[in-house]
Amino acid sequence: MAISRAKKEELVARYNGVLDESSGLIVAEIKALTVAETEALRHKLREEDGVFMITKNTLLKIAMEQSDWAIPEDLLKGQVGIAFAKSNLPGMSKAILEFAKDFEDKFTLKGGVMGGTSIFAADDIKAISEMPTLPEVQSQLLGILGQPAQQLVNTVYAADAQVVNVLQPAVSQLLNVLNAHIEQNLKGDGAADAA
Repeated sequence: MAISRAKKEELVARYNGVLDESSGLIVAEIKALTVAETEALRHKLREEDGVFMITKNTLLKIAMEQSDWAIPEDLLKGQVGIAFAKSNLPGMSKAILEFAKDFEDKFTLKGGVMGGTSIFAADDIKAISEMPTLPEVQSQLLGILGQPAQQLVNTVYAADAQVVNVLQPAVSQLLNVLNAHIEQNLKGDGAADAA
């Protein structure tokens, strides 16, 4: 059934919107998935900040070209569904691998695109699923960046402690000298008073 030009433009705009928010996508060939199974997949991917769409390949290619995404021509053949990862491609990859394992006869992973530029094969999805997520990478970076600051604090604290350790005997000696001088002056004043 042919769709109108307005509907085509609407779909291209929708695909562009999803692509603009995505860090990557995974293409799957679908065969006779039920509505309930498709909804289960959508729910599973939403938990990982992902979106699943059954797409019109020609219109998706137009949207990918407009959004400067690499177009995986070989992957976009037949009836496909696209899982778009907003920020968590590794987490979404894990979820889609689990789904594919349960529906091998109806759902076959073909590959995808990472970061809009790198096309990958189905075999690479497992490796992507094992990558750290963006929050994990950010946490690791903060830990690495925080180490020099902690070392600086430790160095300053150690320097303060060393200064105190160096000055302590000098201050003690100065106090002893001042006490001796005061005592001598007091004895001297006492001797002057007696005269």
